[in-house]
Amino acid sequence: MISEFRSRFRFRHLRQGLAGVALVVLVVLEGLNAPHPPMAAATMVSGVLCLAALAVPERLFARHAIGAAAVSCVLTVTEAQLSERPPNTPGMVELGALLLLSARAVRRRTPLRAAGLVAASSLAAVILPLRIEVWDDYLKDLIAVIVVCAVPFMVVVGLCLRLYDTLREREREAIRQAQRLEHARELHDFVAHHVTAIVAQTKAARFTAAAGHTQSPEDLDRMLAQIERAGSQALGSMRAMVASLRDHAAASATTRPASDPAGPRGLRDLRELRALTEEFSEVGPSAELILAPEAAARPLPPGIATTVHRVVQESLTNVRKHATGAGRVEVRIGVRPGDPERLEVSVADDGQGGASPAAERPAEGSGYGLVGLAERVQEVNGRITTGPRDGGGWHVVAVLPLDGAAAEEAVWEQAPLDVAAPDAASSG
Repeated sequence: MISEFRSRFRFRHLRQGLAGVALVVLVVLEGLNAPHPPMAAATMVSGVLCLAALAVPERLFARHAIGAAAVSCVLTVTEAQLSERPPNTPGMVELGALLLLSARAVRRRTPLRAAGLVAASSLAAVILPLRIEVWDDYLKDLIAVIVVCAVPFMVVVGLCLRLYDTLREREREAIRQAQRLEHARELHDFVAHHVTAIVAQTKAARFTAAAGHTQSPEDLDRMLAQIERAGSQALGSMRAMVASLRDHAAASATTRPASDPAGPRGLRDLRELRALTEEFSEVGPSAELILAPEAAARPLPPGIATTVHRVVQESLTNVRKHATGAGRVEVRIGVRPGDPERLEVSVADDGQGGASPAAERPAEGSGYGLVGLAERVQEVNGRITTGPRDGGGWHVVAVLPLDGAAAEEAVWEQAPLDVAAPDAASSG
């Protein structure tokens, strides 16, 4: 990739260099049309200065453009006083360069500075035909064409290029923002899930120790092994994410962590969700996966299976963080009743309240989990609904299209949340 970029860079500079040499040669040929060597040399210098002003870096453009326009005006006024002048060309390359200076000024400079540069270069372009020997109606027509057509046209060209640059920059910023959001969602999905498991296991160990219960070496070893495994999984997910940021091709070849069946390449089969629920059940409430046979056997459009994994993963993470007193979590995936072209993913817990104050858990409730989840669901033209269940607990329902060409507009319908409530899924 680097060699290809260097090759393109060199080829572009080679083209620009050849074009510059050709224009300088034309300037020299036009200069030789002057009747006296000093006049020829002055015409060549003026033309080269105008061409050079087009090629200078942006920070030097204003001074070079003003200088080139001033030299051109002085030369024109001086030649207009002489009895012998060029017989047929006043310097058409220089004229074109002056007009292009106006377009560049409009494109790159602020309106006030552009106005001054346009005035200077346009004045030099308008009076430049006065260098020619015969002043007749054709000369007046040429000046009129420059004033009425050429100068306004170059200003319009500059404005169009300025608008194009603005739209392109906005597009680039939108792409960068989308990439930042994607990276934020990936970090949350792959890392926060495991870190939350570490926090939950550590809290359980501290609670057991504070209660005065004596733990056997086997229990301690099992608990520490779970913490170690969650930490290793978080580290593996972080490595995969860093590889994705550094090199997309390297990320494609990255081995997926065992606990992240979705990985950077996406979930291959809905049945892989069983490993996620089993892992959750080891250190949290019992999680049951109910996968309808027709959903398990049906091939899913690209991105849908991964979105299902994110919905289940984020919902389980929120249960672990916020659902105080939850004893059971039901994960149900199946074709939506009455709509065979839509997949319904439901995650419900039976938490019963009694949350600790928000101040006691400052690392939780940052509110980005469901925001990122809603963005993911919207990207595949689905909709997600979250809210409390009748009788206690929290319910997350995502409806996703099974038809890859589905065009239904994504809608995120979220019930009012209370971040201090035990089941409020304002994920962190």
